[in-house]
Amino acid sequence: MRTLITTAFISLDGVVEGPGGEPGYRNSGWTFKDIPFDEAAYEIKGSEQSEASALLLGRVSYQSFAPVWPGMTVEFAGYNAMPKYVVSTTLQDSDLVTNWGETTILRSLDDVAALKETEGGPIIINGSATLNRNLSDAGLIDRYHLLVFPVLLGAGKRLFSDADRDKLPLTLTDSASYPNGIQKLVYTVNH
Repeated sequence: MRTLITTAFISLDGVVEGPGGEPGYRNSGWTFKDIPFDEAAYEIKGSEQSEASALLLGRVSYQSFAPVWPGMTVEFAGYNAMPKYVVSTTLQDSDLVTNWGETTILRSLDDVAALKETEGGPIIINGSATLNRNLSDAGLIDRYHLLVFPVLLGAGKRLFSDADRDKLPLTLTDSASYPNGIQKLVYTVNH
């Protein structure tokens, strides 16, 4: 069975966002505002690319990343080379970019569960807040790689749903604190 890993930049109060910001939120772009850059805090991003064998995205993240990431040949070489899966009920093959390698559309969480049953290495999820909430509620996520930023935002997209569900215990497998206040937390889900 393949491991499904969520990776996220997250505020202390659970808001997630892409590093470039997203329109519609007063605090958009918070990941690189007012927090000094510390290269060591982002080391996990390189190790994720080395470990992962496939990239899983929701439709909104795919449509945000697909026009940009293929041109980022140094920063995202690992992600650009691996197969990509997009979970969407609306995208068609004709909507996929042609310069980002092999991309497969999955239509449901059952399709994601079936993908996890195939041979291969870990699958990493970047962005995709809605998809992450649904996957977590369905018990499909195996590990969380979180960079927790020292900020409270209030409004914004949440990584975790507020569904009334059974408690899901996690085991902390790696952590680090950085001088800029960012905390790295890696949790394995105890299924």
